[in-house]
Amino acid sequence: MPAAVVEYKGWKEGYRCGYCASERGKVSAGMWAHSMTVQDYQDLIDRGWRRSGKYVYKPIMNQTCCPQYTIRCQALHFQTSKSHKKVLKKMLKFLSKGDVSKVASGEEPMDSHIEDVAVCDFAYKSESHVSQSELTPLSVDHTERVENEDKDTGEREEEVNEQKVESGSLQICADKDTPVPGGPSHSAKIVHALPKPGKGADLSKPPCRKAKDIRKERKLQKLLQNQMCTLEGSQLQAGDQVFLSQNSKSKANQPKTIEDFIFVSLPDDAPHKLEVRLVPVSFEEPQFKSSFNQSASLFAKYQMAIHKDTPSECGENEFTRFLCDSPLEAENAPNGPECGYGSFHQQYWLDGKIIAVGVIDILPYCVSSVYLYYDPDYSFLSLGVYSALREIAFTRQLHEKAPDLCFYYMGFYIHSCPKMRYKGQYRPSDLLCPETYVWTPIEQCLPLLEHSKYCRFNQDVKAVDEGRIKELGRVRVLHKRTMMPYSVYKKRRKGPSDEASVQQYASLVGQTCSERMLLFRS
Repeated sequence: MPAAVVEYKGWKEGYRCGYCASERGKVSAGMWAHSMTVQDYQDLIDRGWRRSGKYVYKPIMNQTCCPQYTIRCQALHFQTSKSHKKVLKKMLKFLSKGDVSKVASGEEPMDSHIEDVAVCDFAYKSESHVSQSELTPLSVDHTERVENEDKDTGEREEEVNEQKVESGSLQICADKDTPVPGGPSHSAKIVHALPKPGKGADLSKPPCRKAKDIRKERKLQKLLQNQMCTLEGSQLQAGDQVFLSQNSKSKANQPKTIEDFIFVSLPDDAPHKLEVRLVPVSFEEPQFKSSFNQSASLFAKYQMAIHKDTPSECGENEFTRFLCDSPLEAENAPNGPECGYGSFHQQYWLDGKIIAVGVIDILPYCVSSVYLYYDPDYSFLSLGVYSALREIAFTRQLHEKAPDLCFYYMGFYIHSCPKMRYKGQYRPSDLLCPETYVWTPIEQCLPLLEHSKYCRFNQDVKAVDEGRIKELGRVRVLHKRTMMPYSVYKKRRKGPSDEASVQQYASLVGQTCSERMLLFRS
C-alpha cells in the first residue's frame, strides 16, 4: 500500500471566523495531503483533524476564537428523538401522499448539516506547487540504503523488530478511545496472532455456549412458532405462556428504530419515489461522471441561495476542489464493507433528479460526514436532518459486514456558536478531549462548556496524550524522492534548521502517523 504524502503548511493565525464573525480570531494548523490511506485519516480525525478537499486542518483549540470539538455519534446505540421522528414521518408522508407541510421557522434544527468545512476555511489554504514527480519515492532498495545511514543502532534494531511483528500478524493502529459499551475497543495497538497451545481460548472464535441454553432457545423458538400457527384450542404450559406474553410485551414496547421509518414499503400509487445512490468519488467511475454536471449545478444553486456565494465562488472548479478532490486512496479489505473504504457521494434522487448530495468518507471505524448540499426548493423536507439520519442508518448497515465500523462522525461541535449545537441532539454522542484525545460522553462535557469555551474533558489530571511524539528522529520524511527517518534527513539538510516546524507537525499528528506518513521536504 502506498504511503501517505503530506506537505505541512504550519499555523494560520488571525483570519476570519465564520461562526462568531471575528475578523482575526481563527487559528488553525494545516497540511496539503497529496495522498493518504484511510487508516491514516481515521487516526488523524481521532486527533482533531478534518479535511476540506485535499487540505487537512486542525483548529488550535486553546487559541482559536471558537473551539471546534470533534463529535461522533454511537450509531449502534442511536436513539431517535421526537424531532428526528417528525422529519422521518414528514418525508414518508411526502413520498406516499405528496403531502407538503411547511415547517414553522425555528421548529427544526439547522438544515445545513455539517457546515464547519465552510468555504471560508477552504479559501485560506495554501495551494501546493510541488510536482507529481517530486512526490513519487524512488525504489524501496534505495530507501533502505538511505535509512541504514542512521548510526543509532538501538533505533535501527527497534525498527527491525517492529517490521517483524507487522509481517507476522495483523496490526490495527487505533485511536486512544475510551471503550464504548457494545462497541470495539481501540485503546491500543492490537496484535492478532495465532493462539499458542495452552494459552487459553481462541478469541477469534465465538465463545462456547452451554447445551442447556441452546435447548432453551430452541424450545422458545418452537413455542413462538406454535403460538402463531396453532388454533385457539392449543394449550401451552403455564410457565411458557407467562414467558411468551412477557416476551411479546417487551417487543411491542420497544421504540421504533430509524430503519423502521426509512425502509417502509410505499403504496404502488405513491406520487414520489426517492432513491439513495452511493457513488465513489472518481472520474473513472461512470455513475460519477454521468451525474457530475447535475451535481455541480445543484452545488452552485445551494451555495448561492444558502451561503450567498457569487457564481464565480461556486463554479465547477471550486466544486471539484472542495468536494470531489480527495486525498484518500480507495481500499477494499476482506473484513471491510462491500463498497470498500474511501470518499463517496451519497446522492438523493427524487423522481429522477438529484435533490441532495451527502459527501462522506468511509473509514475503518466510522462514516465521516464531510458536507451536504441540497436543492433549496425542497427545504421543507429538512434534508439536513434527514440525510444525517440516513447516514446513521447507513453506518449501522455497514457495521453488519465490517464489525469495527460503528461510529458516525459529524465533524465539529462548536458550543460557543448556538446554531452549531444541533449536532449534540444526535445521542448518544461523544466529544474528543483536545489534550488527551480520549472520548467523553457529551453529557459530561456540556456543563464544562457552559463555564468555558475551551475545556479539557478528561478529568484525570495525570492523564497525558498517549499518542504524543516521543522520538522526533523516527518521523518519516520524503526528501529528493527518497524516504528516510528525520534523523538521517537532519544530517543531510543544508541551510537553517527546520526542526521546530517538524516538531510542531509531529506533535499535532502524533507518533503513529508521523512514522507512517511521509512528510515532504524540498
